[in-house]
Formats: sequence, C-alpha cells, structure tokens
Amino acid sequence: MSKFRKKGGKELPPISTASLPDIVFMLLFFFMVSTTMREVTVNVSQKLPNATELSKLEKKSLVSYIYVGEPKKQFQATFGKAPRIQLNDQWANVGDIQDYIIAEREARDEADQKFMITSLKIDENTKMGIVSDIKQELRKSAALHINYSSRKKVER
Repeated sequence: MSKFRKKGGKELPPISTASLPDIVFMLLFFFMVSTTMREVTVNVSQKLPNATELSKLEKKSLVSYIYVGEPKKQFQATFGKAPRIQLNDQWANVGDIQDYIIAEREARDEADQKFMITSLKIDENTKMGIVSDIKQELRKSAALHINYSSRKKVER
C-alpha cells in the first residue's frame, strides 16, 4: 500500500492583475459619461417656496434660468443684502433681461426657439415688485412661456 502524504505549507497562487487596467478604464469611462458638469454657479441664496401641484420639465435643454435672491455672504459686502438678479454667471439689472432672452433664443435651433422656457428661480423671501418687473421685461422680449421653480411640499 502506498502512503498518502499531506503537503504542508502549500501557498495560494498569486492573483492575476492583468485585467486591472481594463476595469479601471471601464469605471473611468462610466463616470465620465454619467456625470454632468455644473453650468452655472449660483451666487444668490435660493430657498425655493413650497408647492403642492408640481410638474416636471421634459426637455431641460430648452430652459433658460433667471435667479433672484439675496447675494451670498461673500458678495454682500459688494452688493448689499437687497435681492439681486443673476443671469447665467453674471449679475444683472432688470433692463438686461431682454438682451439675455434674445441671446438665449438665438443660441438655440430655429425649430426649438418657439418651445423655449424661462424658469424663474426666486427666493421665497423676495418681494413681488422685482418679480413683476422681470415678468414685464419677459413680455417685452416675447418670452411668454414662464416656469416658476419650487420645492415639493412635504405632508406631515
């Protein structure tokens, strides 16, 4: 009869790292495709009002945003605490809205221009006077499709 011996101290084979670069590049590619870059840095405080009846915008590429609110802390020394208008990354006055809408309209395809939406992101503590002035300027520039951004009201 033969003797069976157990080999002591048998080590595990090393893990192959040949496919590691493929996995790293696949993850990198996934995050590059799925991540969106922030287009605008909002310089005004935004606490949107609550709403109960909301609808989601279908094509966000057709939306132009107008931000209104109190400047953030780092800008209050320069601009004060009064509500300010921000168009893209720049501070603006009510009179600048017409030029902004015309530029946004011309940046779109001719077929999409009639579907352009102007979304107002206005802080809930902003007085209605500045909102009325903005709406008058939007009427003058024929931007009649207006959206008011808000948060969903949480039922308790």
